[in-house]
Amino acid sequence: MNDQADPRLQRLLGGEHLALLRKRLRQRFERAPLGGTVDPIRVAGLSAEEHATLASLLGRPQRRSKSLQINVRQVDADLLHSGIATSLRDALEKLDGPIVHLAGMRLHLQTVWSGVIEGCRHSGLASLLLTPEGIGLLKRIARRDAIAASELCRRAEEVLRYLPAKGITRSQLAADVLGDAHALDNGRGVATLVLAVWRQTATPADDPAAPVANEDGKTIRKSSEDIDLIPAGGAERARETWARAGVLVNELARPALSLNLPTSGTESDRWRLGEPAYASLRSLLRSPPRWDATGRNVYVCENPNLLAIAADRWGAGCAPLVCTDGMPAAAQRCLLAQLAQAGARLYYHGDFDWPGLRIGNHIMREHGAEPWRFGAVDYIAAVRTAPSLAHPLGGKAVEAAWDGALTLAMLQHRVAIAEEALAASLLQDLDDR
Repeated sequence: MNDQADPRLQRLLGGEHLALLRKRLRQRFERAPLGGTVDPIRVAGLSAEEHATLASLLGRPQRRSKSLQINVRQVDADLLHSGIATSLRDALEKLDGPIVHLAGMRLHLQTVWSGVIEGCRHSGLASLLLTPEGIGLLKRIARRDAIAASELCRRAEEVLRYLPAKGITRSQLAADVLGDAHALDNGRGVATLVLAVWRQTATPADDPAAPVANEDGKTIRKSSEDIDLIPAGGAERARETWARAGVLVNELARPALSLNLPTSGTESDRWRLGEPAYASLRSLLRSPPRWDATGRNVYVCENPNLLAIAADRWGAGCAPLVCTDGMPAAAQRCLLAQLAQAGARLYYHGDFDWPGLRIGNHIMREHGAEPWRFGAVDYIAAVRTAPSLAHPLGGKAVEAAWDGALTLAMLQHRVAIAEEALAASLLQDLDDR
């Protein structure tokens, strides 16, 4: 409370004993509709002291009552005439500080943030900010400061104008465009906006709340534990999004492993037949191979051991094979995307466990792959013919988007089977001699 207020006003409406009454009166002004007046005010649930105060303010008899109706215009006129304050609202502000008109503040903020959106010239960024998630993201990273938000948008647009790039490093892009090699590091506001714009064009990820069936045919819900099974989260996911935009982040990490991929004859030295080969994200983006993959079957496995077994068995006669090495990272995703764009038909096999199914969902959704001996029939056959190869199946269930019966079968048998354990059957398909 303001101790510097007029002593007459202090005696009339001040003091801690009337703080709750003043708060209730202030709320009526705070919640007034746009363009509306606060008149009259009915106050209920009054204590004897509060009723006496309001009766004195209104010039009414001191009758005991739990409610009173205040003629605000009359009170305003009386306070102005006495010289204590210009109005009841003015009196409350002199005692306890400014009253914020909530509807007016909301309109003001809406106008300010609409101006931020209208100032965007990049269509992707403007489209993002028109969604509740997008404008909410901008407000969070700008700490609800519209001026800071406008500057973030301006800098993000400068970066977006350079994308897609062709193998530039993220630090070089940041230095060239923003004058700071670290301006696009993970967690920086501009980087967050740029990545959000690029993710708009990506296929939506699996819904973590999507139901899957249990062995009784009833639905169960996925939990956050399932999401945690995906290694490609956080910084890894950001690296993959940058890669889609042609920007390199830690471009030598987790290179893509493959065998006998079909390229033009001029690249035979780079991709030697019969020998496993690694390709970094840097090389795939800066000097993409000339793929000769139209109509070719390219098999995709989860585990490097299977690729090594295939190389030893068939050598140069092995069908084209790519290894994701678990959930594919940026280099593996880039390689699979290039092969799919070149017309290759991708076929995927992985471990018969829940992470394996999640990886399969990703490969088939993102790259248009088809299952390769990776259905319910194949799982049941493996369980029956080679029970010694199985081990207990743990974790939360994941629905196989390509074959719902596979999830049911795995829930029923409760065993997992590693991909390498099925090498004998998979090698039959890889004989390309």
